[in-house]
Amino acid sequence: MPSVSITPRREPPESSGGAALPPLRSVRLMDQLRERIRFLHYSQRTEEAYTYWCRTFIRFHRLQHPSTLDANAVEAFLSWLANERGVAASTHRQALSALLFLYGKVLGVHLPWMQEIGRPRVQRRLPVVLIQDELARIFALLEGGEHRLLAQLLYGTGLRISEALELRVKDLDFDHRALIVREGKGAKDRVVMLPDSLLPALREQLARARVYWEADQAAGKGGVAMPDALERKYPRAGASWAWFWVFPQATHSTDPRSGVIRRHHLYDQTFQRAFKRAVTAAGIHKPATPHTLRHSFATHLLQAGYDIRTVQELLGHADVATTMIYTHVLKVGGGGVRSPMDSLAGRANA
Repeated sequence: MPSVSITPRREPPESSGGAALPPLRSVRLMDQLRERIRFLHYSQRTEEAYTYWCRTFIRFHRLQHPSTLDANAVEAFLSWLANERGVAASTHRQALSALLFLYGKVLGVHLPWMQEIGRPRVQRRLPVVLIQDELARIFALLEGGEHRLLAQLLYGTGLRISEALELRVKDLDFDHRALIVREGKGAKDRVVMLPDSLLPALREQLARARVYWEADQAAGKGGVAMPDALERKYPRAGASWAWFWVFPQATHSTDPRSGVIRRHHLYDQTFQRAFKRAVTAAGIHKPATPHTLRHSFATHLLQAGYDIRTVQELLGHADVATTMIYTHVLKVGGGGVRSPMDSLAGRANA
């Protein structure tokens, strides 16, 4: 059996909400996991999620190497997640996917029982949608022009928050009123409209971003992160204006993968907190998040009469069935059907 490499680490146990977990000291397996994820070009978010669940799984079993564990151990962990931590079905499935990746892609162990473990059924829920009056109030209360513009862009284009934050200068085509999404979900490119009403604000944002870019050039900074192997193929491209972020962070930070200190784009957590404050200040009691802007974009396009296939392409959905959820939102309130209670009330008032 493979041995577990033990090296001291200053790392407190993660909060579990259930049984206490010992601190993880095995680093070799986690390095192998990250290496394989990057080799297969999985996203940074997937890497963070899979690493988290594999580490939690090993801690749960008191640092036993995964290759020494069987189906009962995996099911015990998943049962703990569901019963002790009370995770959602989607989170439960993500943890199982992480373990399948660990065993199949990293350890190279063929374990038929892994495929037999039941996957929790994810219930499809109606998305939260904001009406335009609510959107206007939120936009007015967002702190700073940058956050307001980002929220308006999410609603005006239907972008995911990660897609908007990762926009480069070259992705904005003012002449054709188009915005190009590079390697969106599923590593697919797509083109969406660039709202005419946002053009002046976007040009102002680029002017602010250029100040950061020029400061980095003057200081001899290493430029911004480049996707895949482009940094080796075009070593100077990362320092060019075309590849600079549309929404750059004001300060420099350490790249989590390369360890290089460079300028990152805005952090999603910063914007999410600002958006939550604006929703609360606007007196809106719906559980709205930045992703709600994407839901609102799709729903309002369908309400305006655009066909489902057009909306599917703009959202970047691989399956039209995913887009169909918004047609159910349109039926909220009866889809134009009048309640018999209103007819009864009308007779009573006559």
